Amino acid sequence: MAMIAADLAAPESVPAITGPFATLLEFERLSLAHRPGRPDLVQAEGHYRGVAYRIGGFRLVSDFSDILEILTVPAITPVPGADDWMLGIANVRGNLVPVVDLRRFLLGERSLVFDGQRMLLIRQQGGNVAVLVDEFFGQRGFVEDERIDAPTEQERYPRLTGFVARSYQVGGHDWSVFDLARLTRTPEFRQAAH
Repeated sequence: MAMIAADLAAPESVPAITGPFATLLEFERLSLAHRPGRPDLVQAEGHYRGVAYRIGGFRLVSDFSDILEILTVPAITPVPGADDWMLGIANVRGNLVPVVDLRRFLLGERSLVFDGQRMLLIRQQGGNVAVLVDEFFGQRGFVEDERIDAPTEQERYPRLTGFVARSYQVGGHDWSVFDLARLTRTPEFRQAAH
């Protein structure tokens, strides 16, 4: 297509290209001019970027590398004899995946499941697991100047604080970096049967 654009733009006797074809040529020009960001700038020292979500009253953010996919909640089949934080199993593209109510596991409070709610599909040794989150915010970035001590209200929830690496404050909201990889290695999380 670049060759066509060059041939069409070279002679001055040819009228200017307009309409949909001109739009396509502009898209091609922008695409060819695009240079992906350098990896060292994406995760530069003093900067943290991750996937942001809410569990109860806590805003959390986790590493991109810990999350395989963000999904809407499919049909969940309960598993008899499982702990109350284990909602059941779901079919995710032909694979049976355990679904955990992360709010119930961390805070002892049941999440309300609603249409359009999200769950995070995370890697776990022996197979993936999905964790239900109350609200999904997308990706967020933080700088070292926004770093704070852990929010005091977290102290009431020892399970939660055990997985928080550090916290930031942005726009009046506290955001805690939650270690999903560490969560999946915890024996209590891995053993969901009573």
